[in-house]
Amino acid sequence: MSATYRAAVIGLGRMGSTFDDERTTGGVIYLPYCHTPSYVTAPQTVLVAGADPHEGQRSIYDERWRLDGHVYADHREMLDKEKPDIVSVCTSSRVRAQIVEDIARSGARAIWAEKPIARSLEEADRMVAVCEENNVTLAVNCSRRWNPHYASARELIDAGEIGEVTQVTAYYLCHLSHNGSHCIDTMRFLAADGNVDWVFGEMESDEAAFGEDDPQGNGYLVFDNGVRGFLRSTPCGPVAVREFDVLGTEGRIRILENAFQFELWKMAPSGDGGEQVARVPFPYPKHIQGMGLSIVEDIVNAAENGGKPRCSGADSRDALEVALALRESHRRGFTRIDLPLEDRSLGIISVEVPGDDLPARVRRELGG
Repeated sequence: MSATYRAAVIGLGRMGSTFDDERTTGGVIYLPYCHTPSYVTAPQTVLVAGADPHEGQRSIYDERWRLDGHVYADHREMLDKEKPDIVSVCTSSRVRAQIVEDIARSGARAIWAEKPIARSLEEADRMVAVCEENNVTLAVNCSRRWNPHYASARELIDAGEIGEVTQVTAYYLCHLSHNGSHCIDTMRFLAADGNVDWVFGEMESDEAAFGEDDPQGNGYLVFDNGVRGFLRSTPCGPVAVREFDVLGTEGRIRILENAFQFELWKMAPSGDGGEQVARVPFPYPKHIQGMGLSIVEDIVNAAENGGKPRCSGADSRDALEVALALRESHRRGFTRIDLPLEDRSLGIISVEVPGDDLPARVRRELGG
């Protein structure tokens, strides 16, 4: 992994550039995290350009990252002139699909896209297919897979430390497409990447279920490896906003308080000669690097060696498909919905799309 990749970013706002500036206290998001600071810091990449249709975004980015004018209003012009190897797509999902396709056909080797992957399954299918046809690695920023503590939890699962996984429960206040991308993908990750065979779903209301906007909802997921999943993305109360509970035949992993606490429970000898469930130390890593560095390293490794990144385009498409299946269950009278869905035109308008004609920075300045 010695090659230096020319990196570029499309969409020069919060996740593209400034998210890390908001982190003024500690937590479980390890910096660098968002795209540009990760490229600037990672030994595998050098930042060469950025693109955004908004002049204000370009000028701020150019000055901040010292690109000497290598910023563009048209991402196609940037791809043609700069010929980057790895490109981030940090735009609204309204335009993400076409941009990913343009990058895949430009000669780039890898794409790091924001979530949700797309507005519809049709768009997501096309993005995955075009990247496969052009031998381009597509990673989507469902970032829990690269979090060192979630990774430790998955290593425990793969090592059989809690036996066979039987159930994954998620309490995660979110809209099913937007941050639901994180939640559903994490459920799949903790279920040892099982595929969801069928679901039952209930949205927050009939109006939300029959609309196209991003709903909150609850559901029951049946995985092909025998795992069962329970999802609550409607309000969970103050103590269970983003939590996961993984049950196994020989133990349990609990991820609490938005990943501030990780618990490992296993069978242990009891005082009466039998066994009881006891909490044992969770194996926190000795070294923690910025999550963005882990992502860049993983993407470059996949591009060079032909594997897949921890969260591929197909993984993110599967998360969107589960969200749509849950909504379809409500629409069809709370019936079982089998996957894959036949109607690939189904989609959800993610909550970040309305008003995306203005950068989020401008909307905040205007009080919106």
